[in-house]
Amino acid sequence: MIVNDKTIPSRPAPAANRGVIGWLRENLFATPGNSVLTLIGIAFLLWAIPPILQWAVLEADLFGSDKNACTSEGACWVFVSARFQQFIYGFYPDAELWRVNIFFAEMTAVLVWVLWDKMPKRMWGGIWFLTGFPATSFMLLYGGAFGLEVVDTHKWGGLMLTLVISLVGMVIALPVGILLALGRRSQMPAISSFCTVFIEVWRGLPLITILFMASVMLPLFVPGDIELDKLIRAMIGISLFEAALIAEVIRGGLQAMPKGQYEAADAMGLSYWKGMRLVIMPQVLKISIPGIVNTFVQLFKDTSLVLIIGLFDLLAVMQAGIADVNWPNIAIEAFVFTGFVFWLFCFGMSRYSLSLERKLDTGHKN
Repeated sequence: MIVNDKTIPSRPAPAANRGVIGWLRENLFATPGNSVLTLIGIAFLLWAIPPILQWAVLEADLFGSDKNACTSEGACWVFVSARFQQFIYGFYPDAELWRVNIFFAEMTAVLVWVLWDKMPKRMWGGIWFLTGFPATSFMLLYGGAFGLEVVDTHKWGGLMLTLVISLVGMVIALPVGILLALGRRSQMPAISSFCTVFIEVWRGLPLITILFMASVMLPLFVPGDIELDKLIRAMIGISLFEAALIAEVIRGGLQAMPKGQYEAADAMGLSYWKGMRLVIMPQVLKISIPGIVNTFVQLFKDTSLVLIIGLFDLLAVMQAGIADVNWPNIAIEAFVFTGFVFWLFCFGMSRYSLSLERKLDTGHKN
């Protein structure tokens, strides 16, 4: 018997399995059924995209000050450009808009510092995000200190209000949700019962009902000399509602953890809280990323419900613009623009979560 003891040199993959051709064969034309669906999809795009492009770009009016500037048959983006300041800042005073711009700049810088893994000292960025950033943001937006004029929250609106409510809800909901999930799985009956009732009641109620109760009933449970601002009441209601949703996501992650991980933490002599902080929760948060981000995306979209208690977020400001008699027949453009803004933020969160999942995907070894 002749045995070949020489190593066969590596050879390149077949040309049909790599590059653009390989990607198309694998993803779009792998089977006859996929090929048919791909061709149908291409035909639909060729039928739908040209008229949309013509309406939204080629025949659209972009700039002007009133409806009279819309002279073509395409989209009237003049409405968006004329009311862009209101969409972003709401009814914030013109002379104080620089404060909102500083808030946007600080928010962007802090988020990049915390979320980008190549930034130095990210832990300090996280501490600042949870402590210094909320304090400086409230000082900037509300005023009343360092000579800044007070701007009441009923003048806040637009994208600024949407971001403020979303950020506060996310910052509060995640830690509270983790504590509720741990409490629900606690061996102490009182704590477990309280957390279970809290979670089931809050996540079983519609958010509209919670906002209405926070606006009308919450002031009845605080001392008479304390006046809760309408925005604060909305933030409390939204944060607790989202915390209940986050708690169920975290509880699912805790139940998915193998029993051996808990036993390993006990075997190392770690206390309950150290075991959770060093062994259990890092793994739970990793496998819970899709559910957590999904809840945050839902929170960002649910901010539009604050209209029922008199707060004008981005969607509410847009609807107020549609009701203006000076701008007839611009509902499509207004909804398209608002939907694009919401999609942009939600898509960004989902893409970041996917990149984080790929980075943390270390697999499970038996």
